[in-house]
Order: sequence, then structure tokens, then C-alpha cells
Amino acid sequence: MPITSLANFRVEKLCILDKDGNVDKRLMPKLTSKQIKEMYEAMLLTRVFDQKCLSLQRQGRLGTYASGYGQEAAQIGSCYALQNKDFIFPSFRENGVYLLRKMPIDLLFLFWKGDERGMHIPKDVNVFSVAIPVSTQILHAVGYAFALKIKKKKNIAVTYFGDGSTSKGDFHEGMNFAGVFDLPIIFICQNNQYAISVPVSQQTRAKTIAQKAFAYGFHGIQVDGNDVFAVYQATKEAALNARKGKPTLIECFTYRLADHTTSDDAHKYRDEKEVQEWIKRDPIERLKKYILNNKIANNSYFTSILKKLQKKIDEAVKKSESYPAQKVDDIFNYIYQEKDARLNEQLEYLKKFY
Repeated sequence: MPITSLANFRVEKLCILDKDGNVDKRLMPKLTSKQIKEMYEAMLLTRVFDQKCLSLQRQGRLGTYASGYGQEAAQIGSCYALQNKDFIFPSFRENGVYLLRKMPIDLLFLFWKGDERGMHIPKDVNVFSVAIPVSTQILHAVGYAFALKIKKKKNIAVTYFGDGSTSKGDFHEGMNFAGVFDLPIIFICQNNQYAISVPVSQQTRAKTIAQKAFAYGFHGIQVDGNDVFAVYQATKEAALNARKGKPTLIECFTYRLADHTTSDDAHKYRDEKEVQEWIKRDPIERLKKYILNNKIANNSYFTSILKKLQKKIDEAVKKSESYPAQKVDDIFNYIYQEKDARLNEQLEYLKKFY
């Protein structure tokens, strides 16, 4: 029997903004100066929040913290392309997504202090609670997307995860289900090169993570995850397709400049030269150069906005530390809409000790 070709796939990588702040004008999305500044400010707020959390953790005022240093473009660029009604299912590193979605900053600080009230998310903030177990949020997002399809809603589900998640069964089961049932969902993988100490080369033999989408019957694309314009454009197109029941996997090729968490020491498993090379691709500095090159703002703007955001973060810290001590009931109050007999039993048991 002759050998015939059944299918052909092409994995594309999208890059628009280079490290010197220059863009490919053919690919540049239509964004106003105001929108570009909003994206910059959201990225900068994310980093200021991140730096404050690291400082507070070292002072013993915060628990174990997962930094997003270097991944701001992947988070803000993608989230900025969504509609507010779209529901997001994050992992434990998407602080920028929460901030852009107007999650009260004091609640985020409260969460990282280990206070259950921090994940009492306001009704108008369409982001699910932080998922600490690796990949579980993918299945939650797929289930939500399936419900959207059944109810014929126009909004979509979006889930974020790291490269390590692609080795878990949850990832493959979720992708397969989304492909089979044509679900309104976007999968966003922040490939930051390391799942704690395990490099991506030991997660997969595939050349890209994006190509895994083709096995499940839908589109996958890799973008420069430090290029906020590329991430925005890819997500905007993916959102349009998701509303038609066509899923997309977006691989944001980026780098985790900090340790995996504050309980990790990345010096034990990666070369400092590698880190320094990625610092040259800093997503915030890249966008800043574009803004200066195109005279959207001057240096005084950058100085003033930094001070403004630092003040905003400091005020949120004070508010988070002014909350009265949490009660044992708070551990149970924000899990389900109504406590069942099992949870009531556990609560009564704990009250004997607290």
C-alpha cells in the first residue's frame, strides 16, 4: 500500500516588539497611546507588587511567595485582550492578572499572608481563586467552558499554567475534552523554562509546547512571552476564535527571573549567565523603550508613575495588616456557597482547639 499524508501542521512563533523597542509595523496591533500606557502601568504595578511581596516575605510578614518577575508581559498582554465578562482560571503566579482585573490589592496581600479571606473574590472580579496544585485549574476552566457552551453564553474561559503542567494528565485530559467538544476556551502556557528545578527539555522532547494543541484538534501558537504586543495580538485572535467554539493553546516563551518561590534557590540548578541574558529581554524595559522611541511619554512620566504605584502598594499593605485576626470559621467560609454536614463537622472539631 502506498504511504499517504494524512495531516500537516505548522507551528508559528509571533514576535512584534524587539528588545530595543522597535516593532514590526505589519504585525503591530491597533492600540492607542492611552492603551499602551495602561499596559505599561499594569506591568509596572505587577512588578512593584512583586518586589513588595518579596521584601515582606523576607521580613516574616508574608508566607511563601511565588514571584512573577520577568513574566509581566505574558500576563498583562493576554489579560488586556480579554473582555471583563470572560472568566479566568489562574495558577499561583498570575498576580498581574488579578491586579489588571481590579482585585483589591489588600486582599492579594492578605492571601499571601495565609489568610483565607484574601481569596474572598468580589463578584465583579471574574477570576477564580488561586490554584496551588499543579494543573487542577485547567480542568476547572474546561468544565466552565463546557457549561458556557451548554448555556450558549458568549463569554469564554481562559486558564494559565506553567510548562511543568504540560506533563500532568490534567493538561492532556483538558485539552482533549476541549478539542472534542469545541469549547470556548484559551489555554495559556507561560513557558518560563523551569518547573522548579526541572528544565523544559526534561518535560518534553517536542520542539515547542504549542505543537501539542494539534494532537487535540485545534490551533497552537508560540509567542515571544516578553513581547507584550505579541501576547496581546495572539490572545485577541484566540478570543475571537474561542467565541466561535474554537480553542487555542498559546505558549508564551518567557523566563522566570526569580526563584520558583521564596523557598527555592535557583542558583543550585541554573547558570547565572543564562539569567543575565534574559534580563536583557526584560519585558517592562522593552515596552519603556518603545514608549520613549515613539514619544508617547517622557522620562518624567516614568518617574511619576513609579512613585504613584509604590504609594498605592504601600497603602494596600497597611490596609492588609489592619485586618483583625482571622477566625477558624474563615477557613471554611469561602470554599462553597453553603457548608455541608461534612464541613460543619470539621469546623466543630477544630473549634475545640482554637
